[in-house]
Amino acid sequence: MTSQSPDSPPLRQLVLKIHSRCDLLCDHCYVYQHADQSWQSRPTFIRPRTVRSVAARLAEHVASRSLESVSVILHGGEPLLVGPARLRDICAELTRALAPLTVLDLRMHTNAVTLNRRHLDVCREFGVRVSVSLDGDRAANDRHRLDRGGRSSYDRVVRGIRLLQEPEYRHLFSGVLCTVDVANDPVAVHDALSELAPPRIDYLLPHSTWDSPPPNPAQAATPYADWLLAVFDRWERQGRPMPVRTFDSVLSTLRGGPPLTEALGLAPSDLAVIETDGTFEQADWLKTAYAGAPETGYDVFRHGFAEFAAHPGVQARQRGVEGVSDTCRRCPVVRSCGGGLYGHRYSSENGFDNPSVFCGDLRSLVEGIADRVTDRSFSPAVLGSAHLSWAQLELDRLLLRRARGQLASEPDWADAWRLLLALDARPETARHLDAVLAHPYVRTSLQRSLRGPADTARFMSLAAATALRAGTAAVLSWDQPGTRLHLPTWGTYRLKAAGRIEVTVAPDAFRVREGGERDPVWVRLDEVPVSARWRPLDRLPVQDGPLVDDADPYRDCYPFPVAPPLECGEFAERMARAYELLAKDAPDRHSDPDAFRPVVLTPLAAGSGLVLGTHGFGALGVAVDVTPEEFARELTGIGRRARLTALRETADLHRLGSPAGALLDRADEGLGRRAREEAAAALTALTLLPESELTPTGAVLVARMWSQWSSVREGS
Repeated sequence: MTSQSPDSPPLRQLVLKIHSRCDLLCDHCYVYQHADQSWQSRPTFIRPRTVRSVAARLAEHVASRSLESVSVILHGGEPLLVGPARLRDICAELTRALAPLTVLDLRMHTNAVTLNRRHLDVCREFGVRVSVSLDGDRAANDRHRLDRGGRSSYDRVVRGIRLLQEPEYRHLFSGVLCTVDVANDPVAVHDALSELAPPRIDYLLPHSTWDSPPPNPAQAATPYADWLLAVFDRWERQGRPMPVRTFDSVLSTLRGGPPLTEALGLAPSDLAVIETDGTFEQADWLKTAYAGAPETGYDVFRHGFAEFAAHPGVQARQRGVEGVSDTCRRCPVVRSCGGGLYGHRYSSENGFDNPSVFCGDLRSLVEGIADRVTDRSFSPAVLGSAHLSWAQLELDRLLLRRARGQLASEPDWADAWRLLLALDARPETARHLDAVLAHPYVRTSLQRSLRGPADTARFMSLAAATALRAGTAAVLSWDQPGTRLHLPTWGTYRLKAAGRIEVTVAPDAFRVREGGERDPVWVRLDEVPVSARWRPLDRLPVQDGPLVDDADPYRDCYPFPVAPPLECGEFAERMARAYELLAKDAPDRHSDPDAFRPVVLTPLAAGSGLVLGTHGFGALGVAVDVTPEEFARELTGIGRRARLTALRETADLHRLGSPAGALLDRADEGLGRRAREEAAAALTALTLLPESELTPTGAVLVARMWSQWSSVREGS
């Protein structure tokens, strides 16, 4: 069997086709109306034997890659056509195989035409999040989305959405998917969708290729960018009442963050598709390119996810900037655009070695958003670490408030939110909330919840951890997936089983009641030894010593695999020696206000080195085989990158999308390596840019870099 390289990105999303037919006849559907017509030869619905094989193969992959979570998206055709009974059997089998190993995120994409309470009761039982396809108001939607009798689907879809919004199902509603048609009025479409108060809107470009270009009835230069920017302006005037995935992705990448959709950005694909007959396919929108484009020749009866991940077509979508065309690599917006959706690059002449057929639109969209949102106000965060830490904390608090909107319908969250508000109301306890929010992987969990299902259990444990730090009595109950309860900044409590838990907090102690447990044992943090079920986080025994966090479920945010929880203190001993070297080589480091002081070290797989991930300021991934000498040598350079990344998260340094961004990176890297000539060349190029390219914050940063360059020159 072919094995997936441990350094290759794991597959975290599975689109599982559970029904291959549909009750609508949408004329823009990539399954039925484009080049690939393989649906005609597939089973109408997925068989139980196939579901069992899918679940077993996915469980095998989860275990081999130690994945903390995995998403399975139930898809079609129209997935509701399997009926409530089959839907329940499918969800039950997936849950049986995967829930003991990982957090299973079940979702469904549906047209909602036949959505009823029996479907939703199944979804509620298994926590299936539901996204609904709707293209706007009645006129916009019915341009394309008619049923097989030529009748409107609009009223039935809206009825399904209204049912999803009833109190017992509201937490299942994931959002609305809207395919863009430039013949529709963009503001009218957005207003119609906004009136339904979806938790998220995802605007999708119509699937097209260079051989079959997108509609452009007005023959405009960039019709799709113009349409989306009109929606963006309306969304801004509304105060951004809900996330819009396309816009949020562009905003994230413009500020150096990750893309939030496969349709944009350079993140490696983590998606697999399995059809109703058990065959593995690449992304199913490849059906728009040519007949057989998504095929791999693999199926779940004979092959695993590792073999699928090694397929050349899959790997082509995991190569980042090296996987796009020469034109794209030279483009200033490639980080945000990513060359567009892979299928949209296809031509019969060059295959997929083209820019997107929406190339001009994507560049115009990215630059249009950049011009609209670049913040030119001055940020004190550029002046030093204390200001930067304050700005980072304000960002964490903003993200928590936004996540609260995602969690508002969760029945347990109100108690946790009231507790956090009470703790935040008093200065002596508010600092403890700040300490938990400043834990870098809390930022990771906040960001993931804002672009996907909110992790209620994570935020309940955040509230419990804060109360524990503050010594405030509290009782919180929630449904905990998996058998590990992780309290950020504290440690991990081993549960007997997933399910309903009650956490009681007292000064310096807590207890966890599982199910009907009568007399749970208190974990007293000031006693040694503590409970065998409690594994506290270790802190390096040095001045300003960081935590060694090898257990947080959101620590898997690095470009390399994390190491499993450590069984001995060898890593901590090696890191303690590294800090001894730092104290000897840089004795003034503790008095330097700009020195990088990691608050968390997380062990990574051997060979990873020192790396940063997508987390809050202060976390550092460290390979288990890094030597003390290597750590001490590399910390200054990676610390500079961490500070620059953190500053970008809280302030705009230049016009978003400007070449100034790459020049700042080069200057910062040169200063970190004490490469005077490289730093000077980048800084000189920055000063030659038009004044409007740098914001006031960016101008101050460049001046500080020049001062640091002078210090490097004098010290050489």
